[in-house]
Amino acid sequence: MRCSAIKYLLTFGLFFGACHQAESQKNEENSTPEIAQKAPDLAYTAPSKKINGVNFTAPPRPIDNTWTSSLQAINASWVALVPYAFSRPNTPQVNYEAERQYWGESLEGVKSNIEQAHQSGLKVMLKPQVWTRGWIGDFDLESEADWKIWEADYEKYLMQFAALGAKEKVEMICIGTELRIAVKKRPFFWLKLIEDIRKVYHGKLTYCANWDDYMDVKFWNQLDYVGISAYFPLSDAQTPRVAQLLKDWKPIKAQLKKFSEQQNKPILFAEYGYRSMDQAAWRSWEMEYQDRPVNLSAQANAYEALYQTFWKENWFAGGFAWKWYSSFRRMDPLNNHDWTPQNKPTEKVMKAYFGK
Repeated sequence: MRCSAIKYLLTFGLFFGACHQAESQKNEENSTPEIAQKAPDLAYTAPSKKINGVNFTAPPRPIDNTWTSSLQAINASWVALVPYAFSRPNTPQVNYEAERQYWGESLEGVKSNIEQAHQSGLKVMLKPQVWTRGWIGDFDLESEADWKIWEADYEKYLMQFAALGAKEKVEMICIGTELRIAVKKRPFFWLKLIEDIRKVYHGKLTYCANWDDYMDVKFWNQLDYVGISAYFPLSDAQTPRVAQLLKDWKPIKAQLKKFSEQQNKPILFAEYGYRSMDQAAWRSWEMEYQDRPVNLSAQANAYEALYQTFWKENWFAGGFAWKWYSSFRRMDPLNNHDWTPQNKPTEKVMKAYFGK
């Protein structure tokens, strides 16, 4: 989502001063050429069971496997692990330093969390993504030389997790999140990256496009799912009613169904969710710094409408709610307007649909 990096600040505040960000101008040399490439033999298969998952917030220090019990309690079947790299604006470096990351972002920590998840019966999506103080979708570079540096850094970052995913038999890898300009301007890089990953990793692959640019991605035919950050603005009502939200979803749902059929791929919401605040189903990411009134009903209604709209559709694979914590050390576990559905009425909504 535009400015979606803002929503990461609460979780990764310790890195704010040290993180490396990205943003810049334009390089017309590689602007969106046509991609004429044979699609791999990936048959569309409607999932027999929905991907009922959450995006897990990487813990700063080692944890035991008790975090998985809260996911079992809501009938979750998947978890996405999100090890961040960091970038600065106008600079091509993608910085991932395993020994300086949160423990849950390090190779050691991710490996441990994968093992804990698998031991608890959870499937895993690895979702490496780049953090920046702006929105990562606005990241741009001026020269071909800079893009080449970025591509080398990004591939090195991804291939570490492809190798780990292969070793640990991870069920899915998301190759990028909301990299709007990088995807548009460097399409052949993504084709090569996918090819290189498939040489070492044989599970499912997706990419997480923003809700307003998934149609611009040119390499869906090389992946297993059309992945989307599904923060579609629906209603600016203070406490949106489920009935109204169902109406608001109708044209979006029709568009997604049509796109799924065109691509012959199931739709996966690699991220979805709502903050527990007034106007939860609107443009929540734009209000991250505002002292918003807590509104648990608004969040629960938005989740209910999303599940009613999509969870029964056979072209819809499921998704990963944003976001889930191992602990609430810095937050009132109930009275907060964070994205997490934990300890809120939304948990019961999730449990009901995840259990079907």
